Amino acid sequence: MGGRGGAGPAVLLLHGIPETHLMWHRVAPELAREYTVIATDLRGFGDSGKPASAPDHSPYSMREIARDQVEVMRELGFREFAVVGHDRGARCAYRMALDHPDVVDRLAVLDVIPTGDSFRLADKDFSLGFWVWSFLAAAEPVPETLIAGAPDVFVNHMLDAWSAEIDVFPTDIRAEYIEKFRDPATVHAICEEYPRGRDAGFPARRS
Repeated sequence: MGGRGGAGPAVLLLHGIPETHLMWHRVAPELAREYTVIATDLRGFGDSGKPASAPDHSPYSMREIARDQVEVMRELGFREFAVVGHDRGARCAYRMALDHPDVVDRLAVLDVIPTGDSFRLADKDFSLGFWVWSFLAAAEPVPETLIAGAPDVFVNHMLDAWSAEIDVFPTDIRAEYIEKFRDPATVHAICEEYPRGRDAGFPARRS
């Protein structure tokens, strides 16, 4: 699911975790003054499709998630477009630019660095600040079960710990993010995305 507005050259906006396309609710109207803006939910997040996974987790690789977005844009009539990605959306965006260079004519990535670099340079502060990465990559059903017990605690932790201003998220937007994490299928799909070693630098997830 997502939204579309404006007119002009196409710009695809891709969210991070724990957000959905709603994260762009303040940015999209400004961009729509000059561009056709499309904001989508990444595979597994929000109201997007949640296909069955596979032993190698390939249905949730960034390569597949990027292909989803290219196909969405093609269905909307855009063969070439700019991409702006935040966090997980940024990983999708640069995978898209690598795999579909004839489609992506501009690329902006926000709040992300290559995962391999993150692990190579990780120290105590990094490990404590971004433990969610390894937690989501843990063996099924550990993260799924624990998140199901308190999705509001988990989502609020991410929003608050990674924000300079705790009150930056409107109450209704925050509630929408939490509601999506109450869906076991959504949580499982998101967990499936994290261990993709070939695409994102994580070790294989054992299940």
